[in-house]
Amino acid sequence: MAVLQPILDLAELLYQHGVRHAVISPGSRSAPITLAFVRHGGFQIETAIDERSGGFIGLGIAQQTMQSVVLICTSGSAVYNYAPAVAEAYFQQIPLIAISADRPQEWIHQFDGQTIFQNNIFGKHVKQFYQLPVDFVHEDSSWAHNRLVNEAYCMSQSLPRGPVHINIGIREPFYPENNEVFQYHSSVRKIEIVPNQKVLNTTEWHQILNEWDRFDRKLVAVGQLVNPNDKLDSLQKLSSEYDIPVVADVISNIPWNENVIRNHDFFLSDPKAVSLEPQLLITVGMSFISKELKTFIRKNPPLQHWHISEDGLVIDPFKTLTKIIPISPEYFFDQLLEKTDFQLFTENEEPENFTEYLAEWQAVSLKTSAYSSLFLENLTTINDVLLLDSIFKYLQSDFKLQLGNSMTVRYANVIGSLNRNVWVNCNRGTSGIDGCLSTAIGAAKVSKLPVYLILGDVSFLYDRNGLLQNSLPSNLKIIILNNDGGNIFSMIEGPANLPENGVYFKTEHGRNAKLVASDAGVKYFSVHELKDLDAILQEFVSHSHCSILELFTDSQENSKTWLGIKAYVKGNL
Repeated sequence: MAVLQPILDLAELLYQHGVRHAVISPGSRSAPITLAFVRHGGFQIETAIDERSGGFIGLGIAQQTMQSVVLICTSGSAVYNYAPAVAEAYFQQIPLIAISADRPQEWIHQFDGQTIFQNNIFGKHVKQFYQLPVDFVHEDSSWAHNRLVNEAYCMSQSLPRGPVHINIGIREPFYPENNEVFQYHSSVRKIEIVPNQKVLNTTEWHQILNEWDRFDRKLVAVGQLVNPNDKLDSLQKLSSEYDIPVVADVISNIPWNENVIRNHDFFLSDPKAVSLEPQLLITVGMSFISKELKTFIRKNPPLQHWHISEDGLVIDPFKTLTKIIPISPEYFFDQLLEKTDFQLFTENEEPENFTEYLAEWQAVSLKTSAYSSLFLENLTTINDVLLLDSIFKYLQSDFKLQLGNSMTVRYANVIGSLNRNVWVNCNRGTSGIDGCLSTAIGAAKVSKLPVYLILGDVSFLYDRNGLLQNSLPSNLKIIILNNDGGNIFSMIEGPANLPENGVYFKTEHGRNAKLVASDAGVKYFSVHELKDLDAILQEFVSHSHCSILELFTDSQENSKTWLGIKAYVKGNL
């Protein structure tokens, strides 16, 4: 008998918890798990030949929905291929449930096929590892299966969200007989954990408000926010009402207003920026793209630095942290705005705003925008920065943006022409180039809006197995900046000056995406000259199916432009 009831119950239980997406990679020992999900009928199933790609497709789906996504693979090295996506999910706090088939324990390291040490294979990069009993018959084993699967789901969704790993040892036979019936028990026991929102008591709020009133020069810095529900609307009101500058990377996804500073990469390295140092720094979100911001704060430490995050972890990239407030940013800014307003009302006072501090930030930001725009207007040669600026100016309708790592996300972080209402995702948990394409594919599969992916040529080639899909989402548009290698290594002083740079760091390859596009059955567009961009971009955007636009630029010209625009802005401030 190959129909294992606890595995059928596993699928039903996760369905009752709200899981709706599963990404399955082929395998024999995982057949009972695969069939349990496929024959259930309640899951949207994606298939991925390459588990590494499959992991990132699941990540992209979970990024958009914040619902736990199931990954299913067979035993052996297949499991290891989930590692990059699992690590990214862990540091980006994305809920994944990786389910791997395994040999029974007694067959581990016995030179049997597809057998490795799968227990705790992801180490600290999962929130929890669960080994299910190999016995599927005894009632205690069934009870343990149910309890562990309930816990695994709840763990993936408890804050901070993240990946979990379920490992299932399965004996032969793997495949059901033709007359075997799959019965899903709707009465399967579901265990829920009631969410408990963390709040501060009156005494704690009094302390915060007293400290808040002590400082005139307040600065809020927002790192990566991946949950589409994290709108932080009250931060916008707080910054407007109390004249507080907000420094936000492109992946912060916060509401836009005139107090939000987005081009700080261009001016914070200027020695004159020391006048912008804050007395109180409040940070929210995860990773910050801007090295200039981190360096600026480290050199000009605030008197106090509060980090607002429900996880309560001591994470201090600015090396200035003085207080962790373990509550949600939404709750913090909602309550801070409400309590400061009430305090002024009861005291019949107007807010004592330090308008000059906000004005300093706004003045340098406006000048930076003006000079960077002027620099771009005078460019006549094709290069990455000018191309992205032109693309962002063209794409003004509603869409979602996925960015590749390395230089692509750094370009987007300073180019001011990007539609401020666009939701931006980038795999900044580990900041690797692997999986950028597959993540965008997953995102597009669950998005009603067009999804534009912009990435470098090495990132694209590294993850081209993501295109091995039976059906690519028609709303996915892929834009490749092909400068023949990792252009960032031409901009970093160390490798840029090495004779080995081209082969061993930049990895010049001489390839393009035309044959990859043909093999994937998607329309291919290319631009080699600046004069051709507008017409081809219009055709690319209007194409009704998934398509690839490859933009060819020169690495030296890109380096010259990037370093030139930074020097030009800095020289005119």
